[in-house]
Amino acid sequence: MKTVLLFRHGKSDWGADYSHDHDRPLAPRGRRAAAGMGSWLTDTGPEPDLILCSTALRARKTCELAITAGRWRIPVQLERALYGATCNDLLHFIQSADDEVQTLMLIGHQPTWGETASRLTRMPIGHFPTAALACIELPISRWEEAAFGRGRLLWLRVPKELPPEYAR
Repeated sequence: MKTVLLFRHGKSDWGADYSHDHDRPLAPRGRRAAAGMGSWLTDTGPEPDLILCSTALRARKTCELAITAGRWRIPVQLERALYGATCNDLLHFIQSADDEVQTLMLIGHQPTWGETASRLTRMPIGHFPTAALACIELPISRWEEAAFGRGRLLWLRVPKELPPEYAR
């Protein structure tokens, strides 16, 4: 059994000074949500064994804050191709993961994260807000066996649904 965690970056700061969308930072609310989700995931599980993260500033900062709050000691691979990725691109990243990894987290962007969760599980996910985190179980032993429709959504959490102790 393998697990995929799809983590959308936290709320970004549209009013910040940045030259390209790729460089848009997190808003204070996004920073709090990223840290809260990391801490919550440590307490509830499953913690990731590996993170693949978009190189966009808001995704990298979400990753950094979640790792710090969650106290995870895991490798992170920054992947430029996750910025602007399609559902098929995400499936390729999942299928290419090392089989020693049991829980793979991907941190990136909408609309791809919500659409990929829907396609992996054949469930209409609908709204996938900033800092949302979906946990999808795949009944496979090797990542190359991952396919759309094979997953089961275990849960989808958004920051505003977390208990107050995770609000930062």
